[in-house]
Amino acid sequence: MADRLAALMTQFPMSAQVFNTGPLCGINTLQSDGVHGQLHLVRSGVVEVHYGQETLQVERPSLLLFPRPLTHRFFVAPGQQADMVCANLSFEGGASNPIASGLADVVCMPLDEVWGAEPVLTLLFEEAFEQRCGRVAMVERLLEVVMIQVLRQLMESDAVNGGLLSGLAHPRLRNALVAMHEAPAQDWTLEELAGVAGMSRSVFATAFRETVGTTPGHYLQGWRVRLAQKALRRGRPLKMVAIEVGYGSEAAFSRAFKANSGLSPREWKNQLSMPANP
Repeated sequence: MADRLAALMTQFPMSAQVFNTGPLCGINTLQSDGVHGQLHLVRSGVVEVHYGQETLQVERPSLLLFPRPLTHRFFVAPGQQADMVCANLSFEGGASNPIASGLADVVCMPLDEVWGAEPVLTLLFEEAFEQRCGRVAMVERLLEVVMIQVLRQLMESDAVNGGLLSGLAHPRLRNALVAMHEAPAQDWTLEELAGVAGMSRSVFATAFRETVGTTPGHYLQGWRVRLAQKALRRGRPLKMVAIEVGYGSEAAFSRAFKANSGLSPREWKNQLSMPANP
């Protein structure tokens, strides 16, 4: 079976940046910076988590994933503490990253329910709470491993509701999605994608729209635009980018880009160099 996460992780990698390893006490507010998600591992203690209008009570060792920027607050009872590892998560592409945008606002999982993670978590906590050289780099890489395990579990347990990850969890649609991810420049037709999925044209189109939330053609356009944005950030010439993502001309590429992002490629690229408002 094709690796459903390979193209996503290669084209749009994620990375962790640790900012806390140790006890939290009292009230701790983590303001959204508008850029990063966050991953928290609660090794011990009881934590009340507030975000938006929601409250979570974490009473056993657990993982808390905020895939997109979201202000949240931890409450630990007076006289108590919670041992935690906390990290910012960077997803290449930011809010448009197909992994970050495909997850719920918050994912909470008891650590003993994360499949196959016990050896990784044991090593992660040993490194996090001991003062050894290279510990931060080690913990950050292990957090990235945990994230991959969580994504794998969410897909394989059908615990995602709509969007790309639901499509990748589907026994037939995932074949078409992987094909688009691995060969975005191919001139895919609906019939060809349905054939890859082993479905009739009409059944495939309906199942794709109901599961992923958009049409196959619109999804492919969005995937191509995300790849193009990545290439433009790295300074690739516009004409070359258009060819690489499957468009025969700059004009066709610009139309697709603007339809998907609301800006032409040049406008989007110019926006990258604009200074942020103070």
